[in-house]
Amino acid sequence: MAGSSRGLRAAAIGILVASLTAGGGVLAMALWVRYRPAPFLFEPGDAIPERFVAIVPGARVSPGGQPSQSLEDRLQAALELYRSGRVKKLLVSGDHHAPEYDEVNAMQRWLRERGVPDADVFLDHAGIRTLDTMVRASRVFQVRDAIVCTQRYHLPRAVFLAREAGIDAIGVAADRHEYVKARLDAAREFAARIRAFLDVYLLGTQPRHLGAPIPIDGDATRTHDRWTED
Repeated sequence: MAGSSRGLRAAAIGILVASLTAGGGVLAMALWVRYRPAPFLFEPGDAIPERFVAIVPGARVSPGGQPSQSLEDRLQAALELYRSGRVKKLLVSGDHHAPEYDEVNAMQRWLRERGVPDADVFLDHAGIRTLDTMVRASRVFQVRDAIVCTQRYHLPRAVFLAREAGIDAIGVAADRHEYVKARLDAAREFAARIRAFLDVYLLGTQPRHLGAPIPIDGDATRTHDRWTED
């Protein structure tokens, strides 16, 4: 296994070197991130293996705290996994950089309203980027295996970053609607895949925030804002 991992890293570095000498290398980086996790990606109707936790990356919420359609679809995918017993815990990770903008409590409220106990929902308030979400899942929440729930365009990069962070991760596509900004999201994702490649193999980019361990098999209320317990 160690030799295989070294071989994959060497291949990735080879792509990086090629990108410095030929324009095709940029495309190769994006394709690496797109297709490297392909064996670990699933559709909702597939036989999805069990994992301990579902990770839900954040997305836009309204000023009133209503999840956007894409975020609601991610939550719905995680909820179905939880209800079916394929996962035991949910880790919702998003941007909570200010009191007036709070993705994670919006996600927790949505799940609570559908019967998920607060004890099974961990909140990551510093999931500012997908990389932050996955590295923090591994290092702060000590997640070892997970199902990532997000849209198809985002799923390969999310699973790639999770696996590079040391998580035995698979992904389930959460698409349930036609999204207004689907084409724009797909165009942005090309650049995001290149950045993910560079972050992992060249820059060694770390999350903006880390912190003390909060094991995913421990007390979820440690991650909750006090007012959510009232």
